[in-house]
Amino acid sequence: MNDSIILHHYENSPYAEKIRLMFGFTNTRWHSLLSPVYPPRPNVDPLTGGYRRIPVAQIGADIFCDTALIAQEVATVTGCAALDPATVEGDALALMKQAEEKAFFAAVAAVPQLRLLGTMLRSFGPIGTYRFAKDRSSLLRGGTSRPPAAAKAAGVLQSFLDALEARLAEYPWVGGDAPSVADFACFHPLWLHVSCNRKPLAAGANVLRWYKAIEEFGHGQRKEITQAEAFEAARSAEPRALPTSTEHGSLQIGQVVQVAPLDYGVVPVSGTLAAVTENRIIVARESKQFGTLHVHFPRAGYSLAAG
Repeated sequence: MNDSIILHHYENSPYAEKIRLMFGFTNTRWHSLLSPVYPPRPNVDPLTGGYRRIPVAQIGADIFCDTALIAQEVATVTGCAALDPATVEGDALALMKQAEEKAFFAAVAAVPQLRLLGTMLRSFGPIGTYRFAKDRSSLLRGGTSRPPAAAKAAGVLQSFLDALEARLAEYPWVGGDAPSVADFACFHPLWLHVSCNRKPLAAGANVLRWYKAIEEFGHGQRKEITQAEAFEAARSAEPRALPTSTEHGSLQIGQVVQVAPLDYGVVPVSGTLAAVTENRIIVARESKQFGTLHVHFPRAGYSLAAG
């Protein structure tokens, strides 16, 4: 299990769905460990040091935060370079950014409030809905993300759908002639909208054709594991060799630092700076439970400061 990808996730997570579909596209064998919908997450928190967001991926004693970085790992493990976000450019990159920023938050805000409430009650029950809403209301505090007002959300979502329809009228996939990470990035806010709205997606013929094709990839070869198994994989492995570090300002390798997302879920993770590359920050965390863990973050969109 030390060499296999473990995905810490929950079923209704749109970000996790993005990664699960990548597993389906590549027919990857992976291990699934279901997590609580909101913190605390006892299967994740001891590994990451309190990283707020989900999903988190694990390969032995290396822990990967943020789906941009997880996608890079999936690309490496599967040998499918098209799943690396660094390979996306041009119109596909613009659509991918639109999906992951404005369209993602609009996907929820565009759902009528009573229908959204009904969806949460079905999924979480009354107490769970209260806790979920309270948790998500604090998620944006201190971050740079600003979701659209409910009155504008439908227009924001429609603008994305129109741009996607135009792209897919020209190419079968967002990135061109073959599927890529851009397709999964554009899919996941629409999947979230459909899940919350409990209605078929209202979109053009090309988007609907594409949406169905993405769904049909499935989730690959999934095997459920326990928290104890995931922890044993972390405890029994050594972190992989570190990459050569690049320029990282006044901070020194070996210095105690804090890393946090800039947009939302801005809960910092503390550790010793182990490496900084052009696109990655790696911090080392020591504990009696696991020994040394390396926690990986994207460099883009994250703050790195002395701890």
